[in-house]
Amino acid sequence: MKAYLLAHDLGTSGNKATLYDLQGRLRASVLHEYPTYYPRPGFVEQEPQDWWDAVCGSTRELLEKAGASPAEIAAVSFSGQMMGCLLVDGSGQPLRRSIIWADTRSVRQEERMLRAIGAERGYRITGHRLSASYGAAKLLWIRDNEPELFARAYKMLNAKDYMVARLTGRYVTDYSDASGTNLLDLRAKDWSGEILSALGIPRSLLPELHASADQVGTVLPEAAEQTGLLSGTPVILGGGDGSCACVGAGVAQEGKTYHVLGSSSWISTASAQPIADPEMRTFNWVHLDPTLYTPCGTMQAAGMSFQWFRNTLCGEELLRARELEVTAYRLIDQAIEASQPGAGGVLYLPYLLGERSPRWNFNARGAFVGLRADTGKGEMARAVLEGVGYNLKVILDIFDTREPIDRVTVIGGGAKGRVWLQILADIWQKPLSVPRYREEATSMGAAVCAGVGIGAFSGFAEAARLNPPEEELLPRPEYAQRYRELYRLFNQAYDQLCAVYDGLARLEL
Repeated sequence: MKAYLLAHDLGTSGNKATLYDLQGRLRASVLHEYPTYYPRPGFVEQEPQDWWDAVCGSTRELLEKAGASPAEIAAVSFSGQMMGCLLVDGSGQPLRRSIIWADTRSVRQEERMLRAIGAERGYRITGHRLSASYGAAKLLWIRDNEPELFARAYKMLNAKDYMVARLTGRYVTDYSDASGTNLLDLRAKDWSGEILSALGIPRSLLPELHASADQVGTVLPEAAEQTGLLSGTPVILGGGDGSCACVGAGVAQEGKTYHVLGSSSWISTASAQPIADPEMRTFNWVHLDPTLYTPCGTMQAAGMSFQWFRNTLCGEELLRARELEVTAYRLIDQAIEASQPGAGGVLYLPYLLGERSPRWNFNARGAFVGLRADTGKGEMARAVLEGVGYNLKVILDIFDTREPIDRVTVIGGGAKGRVWLQILADIWQKPLSVPRYREEATSMGAAVCAGVGIGAFSGFAEAARLNPPEEELLPRPEYAQRYRELYRLFNQAYDQLCAVYDGLARLEL
């Protein structure tokens, strides 16, 4: 009897395999990690075989953990990291490591795209800036620097698309992942002939386009042997992690807004039409529901900033945490709670990896501004969390100005920390809603795709019922004025440091 939906969420640090029943209840989840490679500054890569090994290993472990039979799996679907570039040959073998979303090597290719297409025209067609962050520029980098390899390429894929190809033998992608390539005509939901012609990219190199809930095949016998699934199990395509998170957060109707607080972080909403920002600070994915879009703004180093602070400046807390058998974050949170909102006037600029939205400045760097002799570690830690909040507020304000936002649903690993959530509520002066499934929300989006694809769920709006709110944090109005002024100074600090960032980049240190 078919009883379960299997969702794989191929993230940056690993693959989370999750099992839901046909009523949308979480039954079990496991995580298989894999490495990321940094061969040169700005180069960020992953090994596709590591993804496949993680999918195979996590599937077997998950079934054993849940006590589930492969015969009980009704369908399998995927969420995956977006904006990558993996080239495979005609037999489906990867030709090199995948260049993933965080890679910024393709700056010269971005400049060429801007000359060939134009910034405003590119934004109008794709719903995104033309940028080194996206798949097209990475593809052009391979063509420019590895031409023999490029000549052997059969298809360009993203992470989940490669997993689907391994399972089914088909080379396909969905509209949401395609909208992260800089090659999709967002409104037409087709590869842009204008852009492909301008860049000299053959359409045949791109995978076949589908809706996220399409059944694109079944598990092949060889893949069944490796994963432990039954041959013939339906494979529902799924989507990019941004769009899957949107559905998993219950944002499947216009007017709802959510925030993912993870290593990177974003704020997004659901809309019947793409939202074009005059300054091109935000961008648009296609929603898992192909009748909707997910306008979005993504910052590079949110949770990563907190992790950097812990690893670099909190050696004492790491030692004590091991002794007390707690996380170091709990001890750091205690120091933050002992400090005052505003961090004693210390500002942190969270640009450890440069920045995408809202700055689009790859030269930007992290900085503390306002340190004094009496600044303590608790204030510096609070400044890190506040700095992420200020940066995200730039994105939130863009959407709030267009359509007032009354509350924000928060998911992701950072949603476990009440201290950080209260800081965000106070800076944004918005109530925050935290659903039942926080870290599993992205995989839930993929599971909803599977359920819609096989007819177990009536539509994507079912997600709001499957992942209901369980907690609410209210903003404290007594800190509103303080944070308004600090927010203004945060943006002023960024503007004043831009010349310094450019000077440091020229030094190539």
